[in-house]
Amino acid sequence: MPDSVDGIGVGRVFIGAGCNRIVNNVSWGACDLVAFGAENGVAIFCPKAAQILTTLPAHKASVNCTHWIPSSKFAFKAKHLDRHYLLSGDADGIILLWELSLADKKWRHVLQVPQPHKKGVTCITGIMVSDTDAIFASTSSDGTINIWELILPSTVGGDCKLSFLESVFVGSKTMVTVSLSELPGNTGHVVLAAGGLDNKVHLYCGERTGKFVHACELRGHTDWIRSLDFSLPTCTNDGTTSLLLVSSSQDRGIRIWKMALRGSQSNSKDKFREEKISLASYIEGPVLVSGSFSYQISLESLLIGHEDWVYSVEWQPPSVTSANGFAYSQPQSILSASMDKTMMIWQPERTTGIWMNVVTVGELGHCALGFYGGHWSPNGDSILAHSYGGSFHLWKNVGSEYDNWQPQKVPSGHYAAVTDIAWARSGEYLLSVSADQTTRIFAPWQNEASPGGCDSWHEIARPQVHGHDINCVTIIHGKGNHRFVSGADEKVARVFEAPLSFLKTLNHAISQKSSFPEDFQADVQILGANMSALGLSQKPIYVHSTHGTPETNVNDGLDTFETIPDAVPVVFTEPPIEEKLAWHTLWPESHKLYGHGNELFSMCCDHGGKLVASSCKAQSTKVAEIWLWQVGSWKAVGRLQSHSLTVTQVEFSHDDNLLLSVSRDRQFSVFAIERKGVDEVSHQLIARQEAHKRIIWACSWNPFGHEFATGSRDKNVKIWAVDKGSSVKQLMTLPQFSSSVTALSWFALDDQRNNGFLAVGMESGLIELWSLSLTRPEDGSTTLPGVTAALFTRLEPFMCHVSSVQRLAWRTTSQVSGGDCKRILLASCGADHCVRIFEVNVA
Repeated sequence: MPDSVDGIGVGRVFIGAGCNRIVNNVSWGACDLVAFGAENGVAIFCPKAAQILTTLPAHKASVNCTHWIPSSKFAFKAKHLDRHYLLSGDADGIILLWELSLADKKWRHVLQVPQPHKKGVTCITGIMVSDTDAIFASTSSDGTINIWELILPSTVGGDCKLSFLESVFVGSKTMVTVSLSELPGNTGHVVLAAGGLDNKVHLYCGERTGKFVHACELRGHTDWIRSLDFSLPTCTNDGTTSLLLVSSSQDRGIRIWKMALRGSQSNSKDKFREEKISLASYIEGPVLVSGSFSYQISLESLLIGHEDWVYSVEWQPPSVTSANGFAYSQPQSILSASMDKTMMIWQPERTTGIWMNVVTVGELGHCALGFYGGHWSPNGDSILAHSYGGSFHLWKNVGSEYDNWQPQKVPSGHYAAVTDIAWARSGEYLLSVSADQTTRIFAPWQNEASPGGCDSWHEIARPQVHGHDINCVTIIHGKGNHRFVSGADEKVARVFEAPLSFLKTLNHAISQKSSFPEDFQADVQILGANMSALGLSQKPIYVHSTHGTPETNVNDGLDTFETIPDAVPVVFTEPPIEEKLAWHTLWPESHKLYGHGNELFSMCCDHGGKLVASSCKAQSTKVAEIWLWQVGSWKAVGRLQSHSLTVTQVEFSHDDNLLLSVSRDRQFSVFAIERKGVDEVSHQLIARQEAHKRIIWACSWNPFGHEFATGSRDKNVKIWAVDKGSSVKQLMTLPQFSSSVTALSWFALDDQRNNGFLAVGMESGLIELWSLSLTRPEDGSTTLPGVTAALFTRLEPFMCHVSSVQRLAWRTTSQVSGGDCKRILLASCGADHCVRIFEVNVA
């Protein structure tokens, strides 16, 4: 869904990102959008389209929690709202307020909440008191709970008014969860429940003008309280209004507390005597006094069923019962999410009123480590979980007469910094590697009837799930099967080859436009791969392997950590969901490349698919060698010495005759590479020069010439040319950038070698496109070309990364056409966990 920016031909095509691995990080709003923190950005995704729509830049620290105003609980009040608001809190204690205009889908940063917390924000919750009035509270590890009133503008273009109500200091036993509610009985009083490290639920009462006092505490849980949620006030059959509070804890239990408005003392006593003592009769607790009203608190129910910590509980959002939209009914239904990898829906049984678990959904995957939170959709027909692996899991109730919860597609992505990306050699897919120890493949899925007839991108495979952070990757060009080489925080580079299940899935994704004919697929004998016990080497599963029981050493029946379930390689006909991706889409490892003395740092493949160059982290000239590997035999055929510190990027020129490297030692080197025989490669250093004042992070060749660009921490980009194959001369320096230059990629529009774009990525996350035009002498002499550069466009911050851009890569043009207007794709990855694809229209 490329949404072109006014006048400038750059649109957003895809964002892939994982969720920060922390509780309270996700919020599903009344506008039916989900917000979550991805490193220091807030990402917004649409559950219906299963696509991330945008990211909001402004936080300097990792985002811990988000909360929509109105949240899904107040969706029944939000039918006519044209603007929705989002609060996001980060690890530095800062809370920001954002506004989303539903009419034009535009976001704006409204304000930063003053008096920030001293330490990270752990939870934000808010309620709508009226159409334009909201109250929200935030907790932090600094031991305070801050309560604010937010008056939303009643007119278009009006300003939000924020007023500070109260700061409650709770001491050293910090609170990690809070929930707010209005007290029943039209009292104008607000109750705040807080829970945390002292295993008690603390209730504070206050008026809407401020001053909250500690009213009482509820005991019962035996471990930290992790989640609290008030229902909306409900009327029971006998006419009393009551409020229900649900709490969950690390003691694996869920407790439902009832707060009933007490009438006059005398008749309530008699009424209580007449009641039958039933199974669901309440255990009386303290009385909560607020102003002239008092509420009897009792333990309504204790829900036991989870086998691990229960991280979140949430009441099903109310549904509207009247036409004007102000009468509502609160469903008696609770969603809980736990570290035991399941989510449960609890409801009271019709006859006895005993709360039972009616639905259980979850991950049977061996790799998911449990759920950090669960959320209802505003209309209550979908439930969303986010897990330890940074992934989302969505189930929708598709049954008509009875419940039938089925998994749905969700966006996915890395949950740590993305360190490198590479396009497939024909551009069918994008491969990315990350410090989250995975390699992922994103591709457009074409047989979806998406609006506008454009493809939606999805993660279609996870070829490598590793035990070390992965730093670099390169795809092998040339003929034959898809192969890539990746380098992690280890001394070994690993080579992977696509299995048959992936080739067939790719055919489904790009609807038979594959560069792989069926007869070629017949030669691929490997169906998929299995994970090893330590998560390092992935073993192949062969097509014609015996279908009997695999012979494994059973260790005399002892259950050990070594027993890992076998993968079942499947061909997908629609984008796969998380549990299938994580386990069944591995590629087998075909070779290991030994040689480097330290952790691998960068690598690249030549355009002919004959050589791979790699470098590792280094503090000395000996270790900073660049190794050349022969593709196929995977022998080391060259060791290039020149730099004294880590080589940060290597790249082959378009004709594969020159190899350019840049390094932390502020120098670049150009080597001449000559292939002599089958396994013989000779190399010669033809130029080395100190090019910048600081580390050189990036370099890129002109795709049709011997010119190249270098970018450095000194905020400069310089353009150079190799003169007569023997020396290097500087052509120009671009105007200084606002931040360190961390990524470069040069794209040539035509092979007359003159016009092109240089994409420049910065440490601030911003990306700029510069148009470069080279003028070569007409008479074919070898004098150096002249070069002119102009800023083509700065991508707007809402489209760019939120922290450092790690790599930029243009998709090769062999397969982009479309009349006189060229659509070219630019991919980028960053430290904000995001993989992004932009579309540049060049008229």
